[in-house]
Amino acid sequence: MKFRKLLSLKQWSHIFRSSWQYIISPNVAMGDKLLFTIPALLYWVLPDFMPFIPIDDIGVTMLLMGWFVSRMDRKYPALKSLR
Repeated sequence: MKFRKLLSLKQWSHIFRSSWQYIISPNVAMGDKLLFTIPALLYWVLPDFMPFIPIDDIGVTMLLMGWFVSRMDRKYPALKSLR
């Protein structure tokens, strides 16, 4: 994700909407859904394993969401066009 897109409210609204739609979609493989949910949940539950990283839980989750949505947009283009 480019820096300009990283600061765009339109891009983040797309990411928030799309991430939820990909997670609840029956057309997305469970393995793909777990690629986002497992790391995010582990970081929220076990943040003490990485105490020297200055990024908080919300920032890590938002970066994971951006990666997840861009990956799912490329992998499932038919779902992207249905929205």
